[in-house]
Amino acid sequence: MARRRLSTAYCRLLTAFRLLFARLPNSSSFPGIQLRSEFRMYTARSIAGRPGHAGLAWRVSQSMFLMSCCFLVPAQGVTQQSSERPPTAKTPAAQPPDSASNGQTEEPLPGDWAPELFDGILSSPNAEAADSLFRAAFAAGAGIIPQLAQALKDDRTAEFAAQSLAFLGGDQAMQILWKLQDDKRDLNLRRFFYGALGEYDTDRATQTLFQVIDKSDAEPDRTVTEAAIMALTVRTDPKLTDLIRQAEKRVNDVVIHDDLENALDVIQIRSKYLITPDGKKAGGSVEAAVRTYFIPALLPPSPSPSDAAAHRPPAKPEVKVEIQNLTFSPDRQRALAGVSLEDPSAVAKYDLVLQKRLGNWEVVSVWLGSESEKQPPPPPSKTTSKQ
Repeated sequence: MARRRLSTAYCRLLTAFRLLFARLPNSSSFPGIQLRSEFRMYTARSIAGRPGHAGLAWRVSQSMFLMSCCFLVPAQGVTQQSSERPPTAKTPAAQPPDSASNGQTEEPLPGDWAPELFDGILSSPNAEAADSLFRAAFAAGAGIIPQLAQALKDDRTAEFAAQSLAFLGGDQAMQILWKLQDDKRDLNLRRFFYGALGEYDTDRATQTLFQVIDKSDAEPDRTVTEAAIMALTVRTDPKLTDLIRQAEKRVNDVVIHDDLENALDVIQIRSKYLITPDGKKAGGSVEAAVRTYFIPALLPPSPSPSDAAAHRPPAKPEVKVEIQNLTFSPDRQRALAGVSLEDPSAVAKYDLVLQKRLGNWEVVSVWLGSESEKQPPPPPSKTTSKQ
């Protein structure tokens, strides 16, 4: 009977002991945690090696002693920790690391969920999904360039990353795009470097673009050469006209030859327009800069001999340019404009990147999107003609 009462007392004691541990803070700063773990190990050894009344009574006395220690030691640890803590008023506020000052950039989070997510958006049948993703990247600005550099390594997101870098521009983005000339994949990502190179009106950039054009007959992907030609159309340097004429003589591809001829007309017509009173106000707004780029399609054509003889003005072209969406960079010095060019027969979509220079907006790169022909109007029915 005495043995049973002693066992019951021991069980109650252990239960109270466990409840005490449950209420204690779970922190490595309390020395009592180490005592609790040692107590569990010591208790296990005692139960296994000390049978009988004496062992049980001895364990009860040891438990009482350790319980009293657990009340005292954590409180002592808290007192010691609080006394060693420096005053709050003297603790300096935490400052975020300045990545720009130390030259280090934050690495993107590991994992492959992001390429899967972006690939799903970019391959969506809804064209607005991909368009919104490009604009979100542009609005985020240069801060996401390290993540875009990582996205270039995955085939699923490589084109999105290269296009976004070309939209963002700047030295950091162009250094990454420049390396794509040696990319061994069959994605032909170098076209994004050439398309963005028109922003740099330097002899070296011009030479690089014409080297691409000279190799057009041997280029398996015609879009690479077309991107280089499109980059030339944002300039108005009179020297380009002679260089384009010389390039036309070296190119045999009929399509590329026509593209060069169109680029020559665009540059010449825009150069003449910019010296007019209206042309001198071309960079006052994004809308005016976009209209100036498409001015060769918006101006009336030169009068034909018959119109000149009859003193008839030339027919006004039925062309409409509309900015459908506009996104600015964080510093609002760069803009991405989604533009539609529409005539009676077709509609073409463009993405124009504009840069603000000395207070004026200039188109620095142009990217052709989708093109669609309009359905011709149905012929009038016989019933309608009789009426």
